[in-house]
Amino acid sequence: MRRDVFQAIADPTRRAIIALIAIEAMTPNAIADNFNTTRQAVSKHLRILTECELVKQEHQGREIYYSLQIDKMKEIDNWLEQYRKIWETSFNQLDNLLTTIKKNNNGK
Repeated sequence: MRRDVFQAIADPTRRAIIALIAIEAMTPNAIADNFNTTRQAVSKHLRILTECELVKQEHQGREIYYSLQIDKMKEIDNWLEQYRKIWETSFNQLDNLLTTIKKNNNGK
């Protein structure tokens, strides 16, 4: 069974890897230097991120560089957008209610 992007970003280490390579493409060794774990563990995380198409590999000579796939990140953002609208509506309603309560309390 193939993993999806939400399974991939559920892991804090993978989210940290995404944050690192969002800034610039990095080799697995350079990524591993940022974690207190083995190179093999980082490779496993990179494999999962690659399977989910959140990162892409680019060969430059003998090195492999990993970089972020922005389109897949947009998929996550699009999914979150539906909830963002609900939250904003709820916050606006709460703000209106608090304003009404404040006006009523100041009028007493």
